[in-house]
Amino acid sequence: DEIHSDLILGKNKFIPYATISENAADNCIICTSPSKSFNLAGLLVSDIIIPNEKIRKEFRYRMAPYYLWPGSFGSVAQIAAYNEGETWLEALLTYLQGNALFLDKFLKENLPKVQYRVPEATYLAWLDFRAYGFSTQQLKTLIHQKGKVATDDGTMFGPNGEGDGFHRLNFACPRGLLEKALNQIAYAINSSDLKP
Repeated sequence: DEIHSDLILGKNKFIPYATISENAADNCIICTSPSKSFNLAGLLVSDIIIPNEKIRKEFRYRMAPYYLWPGSFGSVAQIAAYNEGETWLEALLTYLQGNALFLDKFLKENLPKVQYRVPEATYLAWLDFRAYGFSTQQLKTLIHQKGKVATDDGTMFGPNGEGDGFHRLNFACPRGLLEKALNQIAYAINSSDLKP
């Protein structure tokens, strides 16, 4: 799944899986889409790249009954995005990098116990609230109900409690909206009377 491969931040580089080795290329199915980079998810268009001809034939055979072909709007939008969208994508990446750094500064100043590493790619922040000592449910209540911010509870990303104390935040939004959401989270956490 290389769906986020266009969203590389800063000076980081993306290395496609199939370029690692001939063996890797011969044993992979790569899924990509302009849906994340160009916000085209509603058009249901994607690419599946299968270098190995035998695997590609098997894949086509198994998928044929499902009639999973993009509509004409999706195809046209994808072609336009990839052929004409480079300037827009570069501006987006600059903005996202700015949001990632803004988030880092905000957390250090307002929620210093939250552990966060500026991501190398994407617009998703993995926030570690464990140092605050709240239970999974308490943290969810604080962020979602008191703070009124929709994040992804970390428990959905790992079995056996591996995601406890984490929340995933999407920062692909106007900076003013990001700041408002962060202020609401900071208020909810810092003014909490819940006992960790």
